[in-house]
Amino acid sequence: MRYPSAQQPLAIKLINRLGRGLRAIGIAVPSLSPQSLLSKAKKQTGLNDFGDESFLPALNRLCQSLDREAKLSQIGRIAAQGMLIDNLKIRLQLTAYRKQRPEVVQQNIQRPLFVLGLPRTGTTILYELLAQDPAHRSPVSWEVAQPMPPAHPDTFSSDPRIAEIEKVLQKTEILAPGFKAIHEIGSQLPQECVAILASHFISDQYGATFFIPQYREWTSHQDMAKAYAWHYQFLQHLQVDYSKQRWVLKTPPHLAYLDAIVKQYPDAAIIQTHRDPMDVMGSISSLSCTLHSAFSDDIDPMEIAANEVIFFSGMLKAGMAQRDAMPDKDSRFFDVQFSDIITDPIAIIDNLYQHFGFDFSTEARQAMQHYLDHRPRDKHGTHQYTLEDFGLSRKAHNPLFQEYNQRYGF
Repeated sequence: MRYPSAQQPLAIKLINRLGRGLRAIGIAVPSLSPQSLLSKAKKQTGLNDFGDESFLPALNRLCQSLDREAKLSQIGRIAAQGMLIDNLKIRLQLTAYRKQRPEVVQQNIQRPLFVLGLPRTGTTILYELLAQDPAHRSPVSWEVAQPMPPAHPDTFSSDPRIAEIEKVLQKTEILAPGFKAIHEIGSQLPQECVAILASHFISDQYGATFFIPQYREWTSHQDMAKAYAWHYQFLQHLQVDYSKQRWVLKTPPHLAYLDAIVKQYPDAAIIQTHRDPMDVMGSISSLSCTLHSAFSDDIDPMEIAANEVIFFSGMLKAGMAQRDAMPDKDSRFFDVQFSDIITDPIAIIDNLYQHFGFDFSTEARQAMQHYLDHRPRDKHGTHQYTLEDFGLSRKAHNPLFQEYNQRYGF
């Protein structure tokens, strides 16, 4: 199986070769030291206040893992530094803006709807369909990547930042050929919350992009209260000039942090998708290998897959334990089987609206059906993989998901 690093343009290969030569003589540039990143972000924005600095331990841990674990290529090192500085700049800018506009702090986030579950279980199509409801607001890629100034409804579909972010996203296919066939990206598509949490630096956006299992394991044991407080502040910023009845939000790793979500959003409604875990672990491993290979010339698919199985089985266990402890779990959660999403997603959405007491308007129903009718499958090619490609098998790895499988009938 060939990965993106073998298919990248010659110019990228030459840059990576130069980086290997520099590292061979003890030179690793650009710097990924936290202090260097903080200084660069301050210099580039002219701002100094990052707000609540509870993110600093996570930034330190992340930088440590990127240096020691990720085996970054030269392009990978440049990309990692850029990603970290961009997210530090977002913290600086949003903190400054909150001081300038009291209206931001006054924003209330009411009855948000969270979509979560293992990757490749229908979370994306469900999320995108729910985003079609005119009563719903989902954060989209361009406004999360460049949230200053906050989006305005009059220019939401014509803002010049859309084209800027689209150019950035298209570079992903250059670095990781074939990525779009696995996971569609676009500047106007609904964005996952990992991108919002990335500017608090406890986010699986980093673990999905780079091979940093020790950082990933560390994040699973952290108190996420401050992270979701930042998530709330980010949504306040996004809606100050453009609000709707309800936010619809999504990312699989929310599953491990249900307690923190409910603490920050006491009236949150939660949709959990379900599928046989071993039906998705090959796809998850393929996605991770594709992304990791874009930023490293030295990946081990078997090692990556082994870590994915451990990470996501732990996430499911954490989610089950936290959900079980909630006295209102029956009313707060709505479970969806992947097979039902594929068969009749509109009927599923009708049922979940009834469960949560939402109004499923004719306009929303028609918008969702229109979206389905014009969303071609395999638009960017097919995604091909097997469990055996990654050293995985049902016999060896099903036991890690035993409790979950028994509960949900797999």
